[in-house]
Amino acid sequence: MTEVIQIRLGGYGPPTTTHSRALKFIGDRLEKEFSDLVDIKYIWNIMDFGYLSSDIMWLTECGVLTISYQSTSYLTKRVPELGFVDQPFLFPDIATARAAFDGQLGRHLMSCIESQYNFKVLGFFENGFRHISNRLRPVTKPDDLVDMKIRMLSSDIHSRTFELLGANPIQMDLTEAIDMVKAGTLDAQENPLANTITYKVHKYHRYHTLSGHFYLSRGLWAHRNSIEEWPEELRSGLEDIIPESIEFQRGLAIEEEEVARREIEGEGCEIIELDAEQHAKFVDSVYQLKEEARNIFGDEMFKML
Repeated sequence: MTEVIQIRLGGYGPPTTTHSRALKFIGDRLEKEFSDLVDIKYIWNIMDFGYLSSDIMWLTECGVLTISYQSTSYLTKRVPELGFVDQPFLFPDIATARAAFDGQLGRHLMSCIESQYNFKVLGFFENGFRHISNRLRPVTKPDDLVDMKIRMLSSDIHSRTFELLGANPIQMDLTEAIDMVKAGTLDAQENPLANTITYKVHKYHRYHTLSGHFYLSRGLWAHRNSIEEWPEELRSGLEDIIPESIEFQRGLAIEEEEVARREIEGEGCEIIELDAEQHAKFVDSVYQLKEEARNIFGDEMFKML
């Protein structure tokens, strides 16, 4: 009798998020195609069990989780090449960003990640363009951010960006950031609108500026040892499912941003849309990071865009 393989899919959000629903897409397809071979389990939000969101990496590296996702910015300390895609205003639109992650740039980053983590990188979910929310005042120009305490992911380039914009960036885990937002001790944060809703930040932050300053992906990975021990038919089946799950998640992400905007407005919050001139002031304020990136990464990665 063939031994049943337990596959544990996990993340750091409720089951309603696009990333959780994409994990469910993967699990459902595996169950449908390999019902006698797999036992699918879900750990939707590791933070519900006292973990930090950043614990996703070691939980996957040691095989507690079989398949998971995480914002690539969390990996920049061990995979400095990921700092390249942390640059502000790197992608002009969603289509360009997706093409880059699905193409040569994405393949290069996969190789870099796999050289430093015990992961098999499956692909890239979309986290999307990030926007600024805060509790103090409308933000329409960089000067409005001066001395504003803002939570950052674990990315030095992200922190450097907001230093140049005049803010006071503080790297911290999501768990701590949510607590500080609720306590009123954190002035600002930056996230896609959908994340702002998921973590209920809009109930504490009145002002939401559609800055689109970073585009981030969430890498989708598997515990390498587990995958390598699977029978060929199961590995091949997963490889076929992954591109469909990514397309599914990205479609949901567009819809979710629209729903999130309506919910933010329904809460009585103010959404600030920047005109071209206002947007250009933010871009100009951090332009030197492009040259710094060329000094760090060279021209090759820019050619992959």
